[in-house]
Amino acid sequence: MSGLIGKKIGMTSIFDENGKNIPCTVIEAGPCIVTQVRTEEVDGYNALQLGFDDATEKNATKAALGHAKKAGTSVKRKVVEFKGFDKEYKLGDAITVEQFIEGEFVDISGVSKGKGFQGVVKRHGFGGVGQATHGQHNRLRAPGSIGAASYPARVFKGMRMAGRMGGETVKVENLRVYKVVPEKNLLVVKGCVPGHKNSYVIIEK
Repeated sequence: MSGLIGKKIGMTSIFDENGKNIPCTVIEAGPCIVTQVRTEEVDGYNALQLGFDDATEKNATKAALGHAKKAGTSVKRKVVEFKGFDKEYKLGDAITVEQFIEGEFVDISGVSKGKGFQGVVKRHGFGGVGQATHGQHNRLRAPGSIGAASYPARVFKGMRMAGRMGGETVKVENLRVYKVVPEKNLLVVKGCVPGHKNSYVIIEK
């Protein structure tokens, strides 16, 4: 699937032709530079490696500097491979947001907001134990029983318990492209996208 690397700017809302208020996410999509071309003969598959967002050369490794120099570009913060481009590109070519068309649907993946160590009510949607029954008075948000008795004498794998929440790769599919603003490299899609503001997202057609 062809695509682009972007950065989540934030959320807004726009009115459609029927006057309905639509929540949307604004993404700075590209321009992405082709930093490597994968071919069937050399690598065993066809793909393009794209780089996005300039990094400072002072903090870059020599390997990254050499890789960028070969493509004739600066060192990039985010590098991702994509397959399925219709056109042929060569090293150093720029791919912009203009490859997207208003009205089409895209899949967007990113790293969800980290929420730290959370209990079962927030993490799994438990209702809590108390609920004014069984004489409970101080354990409304407790997980309750996590197993049986001397058999099986263990906690089964996958038991929903408290733990670290968020910070996982999440993909949201079939988001409609509402606006494409080529002069500012902006993409406006319907709905929400995983991640905090200024986090990197991967947009796939």
